[in-house]
Amino acid sequence: MKSRAAPPFPPVAPSVLPRGLIVLLGMAGAVVAVAGIRAFSGVVGPVFLALMLTVAVQPLGNWLQRKGAPRSIAVVATLTTVNLVLLGLVAALVLSIGQLATLLPDYADKADQLVADVQSWLGGLNIGSDQVNTALSNIDLGKAVGLLDDILRGLLGVFSNLFFIVALLLFMAVDASSFGERMRAVAYARPDMAYAFSSFASGTRSYLIVSTVFGLIVAVIDAGALWAMGIPLPILWGLLSFITNYIPNIGFVVGLIPPALIALLQGGPMLMLWVIVVYSVINVIIQSVIQPKFVGDAVGLSVTLTFLSLVFWGWVLGALGALLAIPMTLLVKALLLDIDPTTRWANALISGSPPTAEDLATAEQEAAERAAALHEEAESEVEDAAEDASPTSG
Repeated sequence: MKSRAAPPFPPVAPSVLPRGLIVLLGMAGAVVAVAGIRAFSGVVGPVFLALMLTVAVQPLGNWLQRKGAPRSIAVVATLTTVNLVLLGLVAALVLSIGQLATLLPDYADKADQLVADVQSWLGGLNIGSDQVNTALSNIDLGKAVGLLDDILRGLLGVFSNLFFIVALLLFMAVDASSFGERMRAVAYARPDMAYAFSSFASGTRSYLIVSTVFGLIVAVIDAGALWAMGIPLPILWGLLSFITNYIPNIGFVVGLIPPALIALLQGGPMLMLWVIVVYSVINVIIQSVIQPKFVGDAVGLSVTLTFLSLVFWGWVLGALGALLAIPMTLLVKALLLDIDPTTRWANALISGSPPTAEDLATAEQEAAERAAALHEEAESEVEDAAEDASPTSG
């Protein structure tokens, strides 16, 4: 008689509490945790932004140390790199907003003239003046132009705690230089936890690489198209396209509104229509067709979960939460699912492409092998250290 193969997943130990009660307690705990995060969003958001940037540049420090560079040199190199990127982005936003502020008064006058032209056009269609005045009474494009400046200043407000973020980056960069040793210690005692953290770090880096590459492509194409159409400040709108590329699903729409409104005031409805068409063609092909395939493969999240994460983290952390929605979701996934072999099956429900039972079993086996490899590596290091410390060695 053939012996039955062992199941690919470890058996779930029976719980003392009823499963329904465990679910209710978990939901209650989640509500309390979310309320706490939302109450301290001004601190949690910048802290996680600094953590994400540190995770993104950590491979540079590891590479320098493998090449024989002192740890202090690796820390300075990683810190300098991430600060140059952050400060360069903020400086570009400040300069662009200053340029936009000099143009807004002219556009406010054009907005009033555009409303008057629409009123005259409607009057020419034999629509009564009272009806026209009623229809246009709530339209104030002058305020809409001023809203452009508010939107960009709000975007700059994401980096308002710049000194706090830079200080966090300094401390995190110092700690990250010993991250390898810390993870080996965790892997020795809790290999599944080490696997979960490594999955979060690798997933976050993959997401940032994909989003940055496609964001640069979209920004260059958008800025070039706007420059060709004569839209003012094409570099600013290209920079806006780059930043909003990190906002899943609706980032394209957020980046389209300001240049479309400027085009309406600059050249009328036809120019605005051309901007919308060009943006739609470029961004729908790149951001809605090509990029989601790479992002889904990199982070393992479905389109629905990606959108829900945008809504949720935007509500919890504000504008910064919208930019960090995917990395935040990856961290929650690592802490709730990847950290425990008995819960990794839930990845099948949230993955971008539906896995088969064989795919799920293979993924679990790979996760177990990865956790075991991390544990063996840490165990070997402990044994080597014990041998070096032994009086009989050497």
